[in-house]
Amino acid sequence: MRAPPVVEPRSRPRHDPESAIRSAMKARLYERYVKEVVPVLKEKRKYTNIHEVPRMEKIVVNMGVSASLEKSAVDDAAKDLALITGRKPAISKSRHNIANFKLRSGLPIGCRVTLRRDAMYEFFDRLIATALPRIRDFRGLSPRSFDGRGNYSLGVGDQTIFPEIELDKIKRQQGMDITIVTSAQKEVKQSN
Repeated sequence: MRAPPVVEPRSRPRHDPESAIRSAMKARLYERYVKEVVPVLKEKRKYTNIHEVPRMEKIVVNMGVSASLEKSAVDDAAKDLALITGRKPAISKSRHNIANFKLRSGLPIGCRVTLRRDAMYEFFDRLIATALPRIRDFRGLSPRSFDGRGNYSLGVGDQTIFPEIELDKIKRQQGMDITIVTSAQKEVKQSN
């Protein structure tokens, strides 16, 4: 019978000290939410528990690509989405055959990324601070885009509003859908 292998101690620490510093730094909007928004909402809506206060749970960014385009269209969209969000997108494939659209099941038809926690707040900060003001003739976001359960969806017609995308390297304009999912149970009517 063999003796069990000898396990040597690790020569490097388990945790990188730089990552501890990064994790100690929270997103700017998250800190503002905790310090300013939560106390005001608790007082205004008469919440007794801190967990009743609505918060953002996730942001889903989706790019649909026409199946009639060349094969590299989905790959290009995935690269752009990875640059914008900082996460690798999941490729969405069709589930059914649809003859009128020349679509077969299993064909890639888009890509999506789900952002949570720090990445979600960083993306949301970049969206409202830099990307949305770059939209041509921007007049604000529609308050009618809430779905009645506290979730908000908006469509962006062009990926070039994000500063991460280089205008020289894009092959085609590509829109995206951005859905902000919150923990609100229902939409609260605005009271004057």
